[in-house]
Amino acid sequence: MQTHLADFIKDSPEGQEAEAILRNCVHCGFCLATCPTYQLLGDELDSPRGRIYLIKQVLEGAPVTQKTQLHLDRCLTCRACETVCPSGVQYGRLVDIGRGIVEKKVGRSFAAGAVRYTLRQTLPNAGVFASLLKLGRSARPLLPGVLRDSIPRIKNSRPAGPTLSQPPVQHQRKMLVLEGCVQPTLAPNINAATARILDKLGISLIKAPKAGCCGAVSYHLNAQQEGLDYMRRNVDAWWPYVGMEDDAGGEGAVGVEAIVMTASGCGVTVKEYGHLLRHDPAYAERAARISELTKDISEIVEAETQALVSLLARPLANTGDAEKPRLAFHSPCTLQHGMRIRGVAEKILVAAGFELTYVQDAHLCCGSAGTYSILQPELSQQLLKNKVTALESGQPTRIATANIGCLMHVRGGTSLPVEHWIEILDEKLRDKDTRTVESAAQVK
Repeated sequence: MQTHLADFIKDSPEGQEAEAILRNCVHCGFCLATCPTYQLLGDELDSPRGRIYLIKQVLEGAPVTQKTQLHLDRCLTCRACETVCPSGVQYGRLVDIGRGIVEKKVGRSFAAGAVRYTLRQTLPNAGVFASLLKLGRSARPLLPGVLRDSIPRIKNSRPAGPTLSQPPVQHQRKMLVLEGCVQPTLAPNINAATARILDKLGISLIKAPKAGCCGAVSYHLNAQQEGLDYMRRNVDAWWPYVGMEDDAGGEGAVGVEAIVMTASGCGVTVKEYGHLLRHDPAYAERAARISELTKDISEIVEAETQALVSLLARPLANTGDAEKPRLAFHSPCTLQHGMRIRGVAEKILVAAGFELTYVQDAHLCCGSAGTYSILQPELSQQLLKNKVTALESGQPTRIATANIGCLMHVRGGTSLPVEHWIEILDEKLRDKDTRTVESAAQVK
């Protein structure tokens, strides 16, 4: 796609990147069939190809209107279009550039700006989010319908058992974990389950106290400099643990093997720190190293397959010919399209003895998409309804996923238990431990 960038952008890093991306687009239209919003609305301006045309016009200096902003706002940034694009168009990066420019030129109404500002101030701050959520749940009966429905409920998870603690740091092999913003409050067992599984595999999971939000919330709400500041803070927090500094001390002195992501929405962002901070001379090199070390938890477990299979293969007491539990797996867009990790968690679950049901249109977004479910509720709910229908069609007993946003969103549309797949694997291994002990007792 030939472009003639306007003077205001052509010599900037953003302009140069956008032009390179635009030149790769050949107008083929493969992206239309995979775009959730195009499927719902049938308007090409609500498709990747249509939005690319809009962004091209903006970059070439054409007038920018609220209609332009609306079509860009409706994009989920699910990046399904990138998966099918034969030309390798990096649409996700292009739409971030386009949105940032449009935000500056068009602005927002006071009300819309206030909502976005509130989201940026609450979601990335774990303490603030936890306090507000507790208050919101207490006041739920008094709130108006829309606000009441926006507060996550504690439901659709397995019945609570005894409180399970995180194992102590005891192995030479160590990995860092990003705790996340909302996950510690909404689903604290995810990281605890990850730590227990890695402990069984001979790896201790540690955390950097000063690490926080990955930066995705602010960055994708067009407060891009604010998002980059969150990223810099994490680079600073993690760097001593990487073991590349002479004065690194404590747990970081040995150097962690990886930085583990249990939320794919965070993982896809941290894996791009190197790209996003490449023009910052103080952070470019370190950010690139952080991105290299960043792994989704499915990549970590897959690399330890031999040890995992050994744990799963321990002899048990005779349990008869019980049917395999049926799971429906929802692969988050950030996992399958953003990080391009496909089939890994599913393979692990099958190895653990689960039967995965067929999910039609598994490539489509559930409608969560970060803050999209709050800012575009009607489209989000339509996508959720379609996704839940597809997930439930195979009559599973549970639904597994790999991202906290998807987990909470899907819970809102189904009566089935919805959990992170790592929690389900942890439960399986703990059940295996219990039955192994019972089997040994029977032998005696």
